[in-house]
Amino acid sequence: MEAEDLVQEVLIAIHTRRHTYDRSQPFTPWMYAIARYKFLDYLRRTKVSAADVPIDEVPELAVHDDSAHVESSLDLKKLLAELSPRARQTIQYVKLDGLSVSEAAARSGMSESAVKVSVHRGLKALARLIREEKRS
Repeated sequence: MEAEDLVQEVLIAIHTRRHTYDRSQPFTPWMYAIARYKFLDYLRRTKVSAADVPIDEVPELAVHDDSAHVESSLDLKKLLAELSPRARQTIQYVKLDGLSVSEAAARSGMSESAVKVSVHRGLKALARLIREEKRS
């Protein structure tokens, strides 16, 4: 029951403070900070000792910066946009979506051999683009 109440408090706080969220920043650290403060308020209110709660050992309560993930996915999208549509599609299916070569072939209307060649050539092109990007 207390956990549900705490979750409700966090959701209400997120809703009432949504105007303070900067859309240019990652959402997760902002939300975790609100949840952490609400949890600390709960500890103060119930007079539970923070020593009784191993907060440092609970990684879910720590604020994480997920900007690296966001930036890398933006970089990947930019690089994939420079590939041919066929290579982009087969890499998406096989390497990013985790489809098997036969599933990717069925979905794209290509033969399995063509999918393998397209993925191979696309990955070579991505490697070349990354090398060129590093030189810049």
